[in-house]
Amino acid sequence: MLNEPVSIDPSGAAPPPEPGSGPVRADAQEVRRVRIAVQGTVQGVGFRPYVHRLAAELGLGGWVLNGADGVTIEVEGPGSRAAAFVTRLSAELPPLAQIERMAATPIAALGERIFRIAPSEQAERPFTLVAPDIATCPDCLAELQDPANRRFGYAFINCTNCGPRFTVVRDLPYDRANTTMDVFPLCPSCLAEYEHPADRRFHAEPTACPECGPALTFIGASRAGRALARGPKTTQPRSPKTAQPRGADGTVSSPAQPLGGNDPIASVVASLGAGQIVAVKGLGGFHLACDARNGGAVALLRQRKGREEKPFAVMVAGLAQARELCTVSEDEAALLCAPARPIVLLDRRRSGGEPLAPAVAPGQKQLGLMLPYTPLHRLLLDRWRGPLVMTSGNLSEEPIAYRNEEAQARLGAIADGFLLHNREIHMRCDDSVARVWGGAARLLRRSRGYAPAPVRLRWRFAQPILAVGGELKNTFCLGRENFAILSHHIGDLENEAAMRAFEGAVEHYCRLFRVAPQVIVHDLHPDYRSTRYALEQAGRARIVGVQHHHAHIAAVMAEHGLEGPVIGVAWDGTGYGPDGCLWGGEFLVCDLRGFERVGHWSYFPLPGGAAAIRQPWRVAAGLLRERFGDEVARLPLPALLHYAS
Repeated sequence: MLNEPVSIDPSGAAPPPEPGSGPVRADAQEVRRVRIAVQGTVQGVGFRPYVHRLAAELGLGGWVLNGADGVTIEVEGPGSRAAAFVTRLSAELPPLAQIERMAATPIAALGERIFRIAPSEQAERPFTLVAPDIATCPDCLAELQDPANRRFGYAFINCTNCGPRFTVVRDLPYDRANTTMDVFPLCPSCLAEYEHPADRRFHAEPTACPECGPALTFIGASRAGRALARGPKTTQPRSPKTAQPRGADGTVSSPAQPLGGNDPIASVVASLGAGQIVAVKGLGGFHLACDARNGGAVALLRQRKGREEKPFAVMVAGLAQARELCTVSEDEAALLCAPARPIVLLDRRRSGGEPLAPAVAPGQKQLGLMLPYTPLHRLLLDRWRGPLVMTSGNLSEEPIAYRNEEAQARLGAIADGFLLHNREIHMRCDDSVARVWGGAARLLRRSRGYAPAPVRLRWRFAQPILAVGGELKNTFCLGRENFAILSHHIGDLENEAAMRAFEGAVEHYCRLFRVAPQVIVHDLHPDYRSTRYALEQAGRARIVGVQHHHAHIAAVMAEHGLEGPVIGVAWDGTGYGPDGCLWGGEFLVCDLRGFERVGHWSYFPLPGGAAAIRQPWRVAAGLLRERFGDEVARLPLPALLHYAS
């Protein structure tokens, strides 16, 4: 029974071994050695130092290391202590760690009495999960605001419990060499923290300080669009690969550069106070920021961005400021303050507080508010002390800008200034949007702070799958084992820039999660760019089309673990049907494999095709034509307006 594995449920409960044969019996005081394979979100979240502390507390020897498929641990010592280690391992996890699968196998003892953290394995292995980017933790915020701390006011403070993860990682295992931080050699002080298992920054891969890490610069209107020219801040990067890191879209970025300036945050505050628009480089891309109380600045942003009425997100300094603008329940406050820090839709106050410019959310009863989620945002809001519009740094319908040179080129006609830094973003990731409904948080856009954390399903995928998503508000999904790995928000695939972002993200996810799709699933609509992309892969994988509304219902079934059959109602606008018509408003009797359409709206004309979806008056005109025929031209104008409205 020496090499018999014992599977451990993520709750920490293990199937009881047969009497006398278990690998880590609590009453066995003879020396035992156990190998534990752990999969889940266990890299970049302080898991290895946690393992080290637990083993040291129990007086066990052995080691822990990162591999491409998770974390491997070997512990050795008295059987009761080894048993306690296995039991406690999943019960006392660090805040950001999640165990999806764990198996313990007894092996031969080696006589080790000291526990160590071993170098990461570099061999190609199955896969592991990657943690999302997490808002600044309370410990780092305290250091940020402590004048006696060496990281006081440093815009890139982080530790194993917070900071960038997904947006800076290029590959696994999650080590500094596989992130965009590899061009910043650690100074002696940071290196000492990084190498000390008891330190909060032990193997926190993005860790840095003002002496050795990224820096800010502000470029005003007169300099906007100029290329950054100076070389690396300290030593040269170790190799051509790190000297020219590539973004997920395949483009080459410039190496780390000594961006500086006397006080870039003060320059931003001055620009905002003058009614200007500033492009701010954040965690997963650029925001376009302006004073949310300045009607002229907000109107100018709408004009330059090409965004007529869609509401802007607003960043506020804290809950007190949020409550000046909106009613905030306890559940909504918890969602605003959650580690993911999404934009939260909240009901506006009818009176009280400093009013926002009407153009922030014209005609809306709700506002989308978020709290600062990086130290850079915290420093900016502490100086500004008022609400700021923080909308995605793009022209309407384009993907968010995420690289310095790209942002200056694409946003130069919108922004009056740029707050830049030289920590490269490898994968752009826009803000998430959520609301509280029925006492629970409901995600409307699942992106920063949530992606790429998987959705765990009741069933296992027989083959690795790529589902490419629809045309608008695109999100794609990888399926492997029992995980649905949803991408961040990509956007509308109606232009080449968005399509390049989609293709680059698919390539990055497949590489990161070790997925070579054998099945590619697409929407039935033949003109969707995502559909055409899937069909172009016909020689590489089996291609499967799925009706749009059946996909919506099946997704809800999978989320709730239902196999069906169910009666599904999809009130989701248009979706291409197998009969070649656009469907909308469906009643389907279906399971996860197929469906029967048992009820729907009658078909009616859509003059202009897809244009009618964006201009509903065309639908009214088509219905009038269908109802009145040629007589429609002789209808009184008020009647026509009545029907069209």
